[in-house]
Amino acid sequence: MKVIRTVIVDDEPLARRGLVLRVEPVEDMEVVGQYSNGEEAVDGIRELRPELVFLDIQMPIMDGFEVLKRLQGPHMPLVVFCTAYDDYAIQAFEAHALDYLLKPIDDERLEACLERVRETLQARTARRQRDRLVELLAEVTGEPTPDLDELIEQGVAVLGKGFLEILPIRDSGHTVRLRTQDIDWIDAAGDYMCVHADGRTHVMRGTMKKLEEMLDPRHFQRVHRSTIVNIDRVKEVRSHINGEYFLILDQGIELKMSRNYRDRIRHFVPEL
Repeated sequence: MKVIRTVIVDDEPLARRGLVLRVEPVEDMEVVGQYSNGEEAVDGIRELRPELVFLDIQMPIMDGFEVLKRLQGPHMPLVVFCTAYDDYAIQAFEAHALDYLLKPIDDERLEACLERVRETLQARTARRQRDRLVELLAEVTGEPTPDLDELIEQGVAVLGKGFLEILPIRDSGHTVRLRTQDIDWIDAAGDYMCVHADGRTHVMRGTMKKLEEMLDPRHFQRVHRSTIVNIDRVKEVRSHINGEYFLILDQGIELKMSRNYRDRIRHFVPEL
């Protein structure tokens, strides 16, 4: 189980202590640092490199917004603002905080916040793993990962078919002819895509938009800006906060569906 290393920053000792008492008992959370002012917090966070920071907004000398500004960089943690004043909420999200908790913090609201933290960290880890996979493939094969536009231009366009039935993917010097009906789901990894099929992951260069246009919409639908799913693989739908859902595939894989894409698959998944 991944332990989320957490720092708490608040100039009020009782507020710090109260949050520690509520966070520390959570199984996958570990409070690794506490700070009473912004300057100490910036130095401590840079040294400890936690995954999560609970950050008070109103502090003397350096407020929470200034702390967040100084933490920008490759090791930027997730930040949840905590404050007694709800008129800071819009500013908090404009400053790219993950969430915003209003004091006194409600237990249910804190639990929802921690779940959002877990999901965001899982997505971030998955992106890093996919990016590393792309790098490793290039190192091993000595070849750039194939471009989807090039494959379509050379293959599908010549065949004149409306939708892909075979997706050609170059892998280690040879080409895998992947049947689209065997694809479970596809997710984006920067300028690349990871095509998941039959327990394997194939990496190719291209855009989600281009591939979406080439897949039969009766079977494949976009459920997130970075995810296309084979509707035939969806076995269960689980509701989530803010109108979002999780799609559970027949292998047990869970994919988040953004509420912006919900209407696109209502006809295929009547539970929505």
